[in-house]
Amino acid sequence: SINGKCFDWLLISRRSCFRAGVRYYVRGIDSEGHAANFVETEQIVHYRGSKASFVQTRGSIPFFWSQRPNLKYKPKPQISKSVNHMDGFQRHFDSQIISYGKQMIVNLVNQKGSEKPLEQTFSKMVNSMANGMVRYVAFDFHKECSRMRWDRLQILMDQLADQQDE
Repeated sequence: SINGKCFDWLLISRRSCFRAGVRYYVRGIDSEGHAANFVETEQIVHYRGSKASFVQTRGSIPFFWSQRPNLKYKPKPQISKSVNHMDGFQRHFDSQIISYGKQMIVNLVNQKGSEKPLEQTFSKMVNSMANGMVRYVAFDFHKECSRMRWDRLQILMDQLADQQDE
């Protein structure tokens, strides 16, 4: 109940049965385009007979890469050089568009250091795909929100506002 108005709010997460695994051991995609550790989360609001739904998905960056555990706190990501990334990448987004429609990709990885190549490759691949149903936004979460400056998330929210309203 908010301001005396009662409604039902449901939150449902569905984890994919493809490419499930623990952090660092399972990364990227397979040849079918299944992203590692993919989860679909749906919010459903029911108010006075009306329903609204919003679906958000998350998963590993959808190209071929790995991050092998070692004695370091955060192992360096390795992007595969011996495969065609675009085939699996295209399959991943074709499936996403069929299931969910227009896509807004929000990439929160560091845009410097060891994660920089992941962000650069992801951005390049989205641009190469040239699909009007897919929009890409990179937001360096660690840089922008360091020292618990959560108010800086408003920068990201402003970047996403128009498409989210749509």
